[in-house]
Amino acid sequence: MSRSFLIDLAYNSIKEILQARKLIDEDAILKEYPLLSQHIAMSLKIFVGEKLHGSYRDKATKTLLQNIMLGAKIAAFEDNEPLKVSEFLKVQIEISLHTPEGVISHRA
Repeated sequence: MSRSFLIDLAYNSIKEILQARKLIDEDAILKEYPLLSQHIAMSLKIFVGEKLHGSYRDKATKTLLQNIMLGAKIAAFEDNEPLKVSEFLKVQIEISLHTPEGVISHRA
């Protein structure tokens, strides 16, 4: 089973730091997925195994694309001890979108 696009985006945001190179073409993503330019409240949690490693929450002050990219990096490297490369292989990411209709959440 494949991960969702938003989860992959968060993983690739962390990879950008670990590999010290740009992997995400934000303009191309926004062109293909214009919904990501909207301001949507969200939260992101990173788990190593079943243990919470770090988290991030925003009340829609940034676009969804910006929030996922920034949130993944903050949760991985700034909210707690920096994520180690060896831990990255065990990471699961949970993203929750807080919409007027309710919360939509996915973890992979």
